[in-house]
Amino acid sequence: MIIAVMSDSHDNIWNLRNALAIIKQRNAEMIIHCGDFIAPFTLAELDQSGIPVHGVFGNNDGDKYLLTKFAFTSLINITLYDPVGVVEADGFKIAFTHHGIVGEGLAAGGNFNLVCFGHSHKYFFKQIGRTILLNPGEIMGKDGLPSFCLVDTNTGNVEKIELKKSGIMPEEK
Repeated sequence: MIIAVMSDSHDNIWNLRNALAIIKQRNAEMIIHCGDFIAPFTLAELDQSGIPVHGVFGNNDGDKYLLTKFAFTSLINITLYDPVGVVEADGFKIAFTHHGIVGEGLAAGGNFNLVCFGHSHKYFFKQIGRTILLNPGEIMGKDGLPSFCLVDTNTGNVEKIELKKSGIMPEEK
């Protein structure tokens, strides 16, 4: 299964739409969002992709009540967690959070194949035993090229996708 991992969209609907187009093109079956959606319209955009989205709140998601209410009453593809989410895809165990220090602790336990986090807006990849610790970068594009990752749960391969005006640049780890 191909899973998309993203974080820190911060209402940049244009970069999010570009990422979602690539995610659909690559036939991803799940999206993990590591926080800082910001507004309900970002959740709506994710929901419209038709792909199940599992996300956690970030430090800039101010109105968690409104986001949660919107997700539960108006959207069908969004599941929110706080402060840590855990899902399994074809036996591949995934944990996700917003803050790196929490992600590091989850990865150190060795109970997951993949642990994802956001917050820093910077791409990070590290293999810790059997666990991949991953920050996909930011969708927002504030601190550099916007990016997200595609993870193949069968092989454990992580592909970083950078969004550019002229297209995409894949980077495999």
